[in-house]
Amino acid sequence: MSGSLWLKPPREGTTLPAIPRPRREEAPKTPDTPKTPHAPKTPHAEKTPHAESAPDADLAPDPLDELAERIDGFVAAAVHPDEVAALLESDGMTDDHIRLTYGRADSFALAEDLYARVERRHPAPQAPPAGPRFDGLAHCLLRGLVFALPGLAYVLAAPLLAGEQGRFGLPGGTVPLLAGAVTGWVWNQALSHRAYTWLGLGDRPAAARALLTGALPGALAGTGVALAVAAPGETPAAVFAAGQALYLAAATVLLVLGRERALLGALVPLAGAVPAFRWDLPDPLRIGLLLASLTAAVVLAALVLRPGLRRVAAGRGGPPRAASLPYGLFGLGSGLLVLHAGVGATPVGGAGAVVALTLSMGPAEWLLHRFRGESLTRLRTLTTARAFRRAVTGTLVLCLGGYLTVLVSLALAVTLAWPGAPWPTLPRLLALLLVGTALWLGLLLQAFGAVLGAATVCLLAAAAQTALPAAGPVAAGGAAAVLAVLTCVLLVRPTAHRV
Repeated sequence: MSGSLWLKPPREGTTLPAIPRPRREEAPKTPDTPKTPHAPKTPHAEKTPHAESAPDADLAPDPLDELAERIDGFVAAAVHPDEVAALLESDGMTDDHIRLTYGRADSFALAEDLYARVERRHPAPQAPPAGPRFDGLAHCLLRGLVFALPGLAYVLAAPLLAGEQGRFGLPGGTVPLLAGAVTGWVWNQALSHRAYTWLGLGDRPAAARALLTGALPGALAGTGVALAVAAPGETPAAVFAAGQALYLAAATVLLVLGRERALLGALVPLAGAVPAFRWDLPDPLRIGLLLASLTAAVVLAALVLRPGLRRVAAGRGGPPRAASLPYGLFGLGSGLLVLHAGVGATPVGGAGAVVALTLSMGPAEWLLHRFRGESLTRLRTLTTARAFRRAVTGTLVLCLGGYLTVLVSLALAVTLAWPGAPWPTLPRLLALLLVGTALWLGLLLQAFGAVLGAATVCLLAAAAQTALPAAGPVAAGGAAAVLAVLTCVLLVRPTAHRV
């Protein structure tokens, strides 16, 4: 994995529309008409002095009709009264004001009346906006490829890192490598969210500046953690972990700013690892290929960060840094789940599971985007909340099933392509599917802003697997079940899909 899981950048205009206020217009002045003193009087006029006034002239207009007219467009497109209630509350209408002005108990009662008065009129579905992040399935597959290709660096470096028996039953050098990688995932996930927030505000130079100021400290943090946990004899692994931390920082910059093709070009030297599956390569060639790829990634990241050197207007505040913390925690939990998916099997079989999960991130992105688009289409076309819940649930099942199908296919393909890889057993495939389910549902919740719940579930599952490795499938299955419940509770509500 290359530093950051999929993050949906915040969109502009996510607040509810303001209720338009009617302008107070003065009544036009009419010229005084001259009196007609000689107008004839009739007996009926004397007996019925109020006959000249209309029967409804003394009735005041219903304020509810005026409110319904002002927010007609929003109410007509709503699929549930709760959407209208959310609009009223966001406009500052209190229950006391509603009782005095409209004679209803609260915002929900008022919303139900407005929803019943206005006829449903849903606009035609709009095509999703074109952008650099979602050009289609090919673009998402490209991102999945650049997520997985860095794994070839471990193939090239394996003979250089070989040493004495490591700790916790792992090969020598594994502990500093894992510690540095997990640190990078946490830091870069939070950094990605902050940069995406700036992009959502339309300030690309500020996003580049956030990456510029955060990438180097992240690389230093990953290096420091790897050096701190390295045991005697694991110095080569710690040096490799330093390069890994620097690459993760550079890859995060390129991925966030939409330079996946540039990153793919930087990873081309790692293709020299393919012959290393069958033949022994000279150590200078292995080191040269690793340094060439790392240098290319760092140089390209530095080039795209040039807009971040420009200053913005003084006094402008950025998004709060604390808002990015849950995304870092989700990166920690999901990263540990992926690592645990490769533990408990043969080294080759475990690596194959990690490679399959990493490669699947590309199709996962596309399916997440597909679910988002289909949900917005249903929101615009369906007229009842029940029909919307049924349609969204069906779309969720199809997208999740599609992702798990792709994951199994990738696992089998990696097994066939990897020399000497054992055929995955049914329990191993089941464990892989459970981890994949938890990972995809967590990414989906993160995309809809429910990242804290997803991070908590993934962290608890990862902690359970760390404390009791034998309970790995049970922990992954429990995480998948809890995330499925959270997803169904949140995403069947129409208000969760309003953009």
